[in-house]
Amino acid sequence: MTGTSFYLLCGVWALAMLAVFIQAIRLSYRIEARSPDLANRSGFPRNAMMFHTVTNMNVARDQETQAMRRRMNRLLLIVLAGFALLWAGVSLVQSVE
Repeated sequence: MTGTSFYLLCGVWALAMLAVFIQAIRLSYRIEARSPDLANRSGFPRNAMMFHTVTNMNVARDQETQAMRRRMNRLLLIVLAGFALLWAGVSLVQSVE
């Protein structure tokens, strides 16, 4: 694989992983808005409480919110799998050379 195509492939991979991660963050904010214990009432912006939504801490127990949480977990698993595939691909290319 030439250097240019490798960098192009890595750039496309990075954009795809970033897009999936942004979708997961947006879902986390929607889950927080639906969960009374996680809602931001301070009026100041804050970071997404993804740890709480991933582990189901203080998240509303209704079916729709739980479905959103499962979808967010799937998106985060896709990002994790993407990193694992990139690592495996780079290791494979290095072992061939």
